[in-house]
Amino acid sequence: MPCAFELCYITDRRTLEPKPLLPLIQEAIRAGLDLVQIREKDLATRELLELVKGAVDAARGTSTRIVVNDRLDVALAAGAAGVHLGTQSLPARVVRQQVPKDFLVGVSCHTLEEALSAQSAGADYVVFGPIFETPSKLPYGPPLGLGKLREVTMRVKTPVLALGGITVERVRSCLEAGAAGIAGISIFQNCESLERRAQELRAELARRPEPSF
Repeated sequence: MPCAFELCYITDRRTLEPKPLLPLIQEAIRAGLDLVQIREKDLATRELLELVKGAVDAARGTSTRIVVNDRLDVALAAGAAGVHLGTQSLPARVVRQQVPKDFLVGVSCHTLEEALSAQSAGADYVVFGPIFETPSKLPYGPPLGLGKLREVTMRVKTPVLALGGITVERVRSCLEAGAAGIAGISIFQNCESLERRAQELRAELARRPEPSF
């Protein structure tokens, strides 16, 4: 069943250089992506805050929501829609106790246990992966595969976004495994037109298989 979290662009300005990141975020917003996760871990606080503020301004009045990787302080200061937590971040339960009810809390998970924990802590969505092999995730070990994705989506009611090596051609298999949508870097950054890429992905989402239960 479609949900509010289907297409999530995760930023990586280093693979864009020398092109600036903010114009691509603005393009993602115009393309109607659901989430933009600003994941610039090595950016100084002031520069990160300026980037997030620019993204929040661009997204104002649209359906796109800006979330900030790890930095709850920056997310709140910039007026972002939420924060995305990794394994080294504050626990989701602690964050949920400190933020407004409508503030989004996303969590990266690599196991069923982590996904169940994120759900019990009140996460709004879970990013699960890597599903397929991808260079950016090689340090984290082998891909988890569609079987693990299916295991998680069968047990977790929180929307699960598939991450890692996602291509347009692989979206359907992720949906068939129960994913609510997809998240990624290269699928959104390595394309001639983000608007056309979004249209391709929406077309795949529209063909989402009916639940078998």
